[in-house]
Amino acid sequence: MPAPIGTKLRQQRKLRGLLQADLARAAGISPSYLNLIENDKRQVGGALLLRIASELGIEVEELSGEKEQRLLDELSELLSDPVIGGVKVEPGQLHDLVAQLPTVAQALHRLYRGYVDASASVETFANRLKSDPLLSRLLHQILSHVTAVRSSGEIIRSVPDLSRLQQHRFLDTIDREARSLSDLARALIAYFDQSVRTRPALSPVREVDDLIIGENNYFPRLEDAAASLRAEIEAAGDFGEATLTQLLAQRFAVQVQVAFAAHAGHEGLSQDFGFNAEERVVWFQRTTSMATRQFQLTRLLAELTHGELIDEHVHDRRLTTASAQRIAYRALASYVAGATVFPYSRFLGDAQTHQYDIDRLRQAYAASFEQVAHRLVTLRRPNEQGIPFGFLRADPAGRLTKHFPLPGLQLANTGHACPLWVIYAAAHSPGQILRQVVQFPDGARYLFLGRATPRGLASYHAQPFHSSVMLACDLLHADRMVYGQGLKLDDPALDVPVGPTCRLCIRRECEYRQEEALDVFGERPNLRLPLVPRDFPAPDPDPAGADS
Repeated sequence: MPAPIGTKLRQQRKLRGLLQADLARAAGISPSYLNLIENDKRQVGGALLLRIASELGIEVEELSGEKEQRLLDELSELLSDPVIGGVKVEPGQLHDLVAQLPTVAQALHRLYRGYVDASASVETFANRLKSDPLLSRLLHQILSHVTAVRSSGEIIRSVPDLSRLQQHRFLDTIDREARSLSDLARALIAYFDQSVRTRPALSPVREVDDLIIGENNYFPRLEDAAASLRAEIEAAGDFGEATLTQLLAQRFAVQVQVAFAAHAGHEGLSQDFGFNAEERVVWFQRTTSMATRQFQLTRLLAELTHGELIDEHVHDRRLTTASAQRIAYRALASYVAGATVFPYSRFLGDAQTHQYDIDRLRQAYAASFEQVAHRLVTLRRPNEQGIPFGFLRADPAGRLTKHFPLPGLQLANTGHACPLWVIYAAAHSPGQILRQVVQFPDGARYLFLGRATPRGLASYHAQPFHSSVMLACDLLHADRMVYGQGLKLDDPALDVPVGPTCRLCIRRECEYRQEEALDVFGERPNLRLPLVPRDFPAPDPDPAGADS
């Protein structure tokens, strides 16, 4: 759509009190031609536009229409937005709006840009809610409490013959639900207020989380690639370190070295293994476990044989930065390796046969606890699913370093979780699987399994290090697992009362609380108070003593 140069030219001519004939004669054109230009029926530019601008005593930019053209383009974008669907605007009307009411057109443009920015902010918060199960769960809890209050109120109002005792019970329910609702709302409001002030846009790790969560941690094409790779390995020999080493040497001229020290020139984060692409050498410390060697050799083979397929998954619109794509590539390569070490149907059958006994599965597949736990989380194939598990991993400082959420369960994705969770107790009993039945403030009950694994020390000077891994599932599935045996699952009084994190937990009287709950209403804190209240009244002087 051409910019309304003619309309603007006519406005400038009239402002100066010039007739069409006078301006046409001065510019060296006929009055009829100038009339066509002013009605935007003829284009004007070049030397003629310069002469007209000179006669009007203005800069040529005032008549070029560049600003108007940009405004027309922006308003055309506005009209194409789905929110304007059904509103028909003829091109000529838009042209007239820019020409005759430019300030109104600019106001519409600014409103539209504000709408676009607001929509982007809403989308950012929506992504936050989708990728942060804590916030989503809080909203569901609020809705649940509102429903309970409303239901109890309707019963009191609509049932006239309730006894006094029944009325008191319903009033107690309303009071309890209202208190919980108030605490949840305060925690949610404070969390968002804090996030707006301190949180930047989604981090690369969060983008990768969004990708994995969006796919329910199940990637069919990668599963197919893993099945193909497993068949290729087994065609060369028994699945294991020896056959993997042989295939890497035959197909890619890659050698495997096991040594006492890190390979020369190694700059990776892990000191236990690495790959030198220039020398075509994959190396391991001698202290590296067989399970780690088998898994990492499988991952290397997966990247060499199916790198293009992994790349296709990495070039996803949800991954907006090179860092996010790099992190996702590593994660998806590990996914292919896990699916290769643990073939889907065979592994699911073994897990069900052995009631998800992770130690038995570790032995059957020469794998580690964490590798088995990872694979259990990915058993989400439609019509062939295992028990739905959530997954957490923590470092020695208790900081969460990896998580896979479980719908309905408030799993923190960063920072620290509730200090009562078994993932922290497991650190004090390395190598032992601990179990725990927990109950959240909303009454939801889960079975938690935790185990800490120390890393092998390569030398006397190496620092001891362990990571703790936790699996979580709804308590309804506990009877399908060996870990549910001997537990009194029908007695909620024996559950460990927990929350998601101290900051988002509404258990005000929890004696294990490490941080104050988020609160924006100025309630009196109940953590680390002085022994003597600051408003403690001084004793009145003894009147008798004053008179003596």
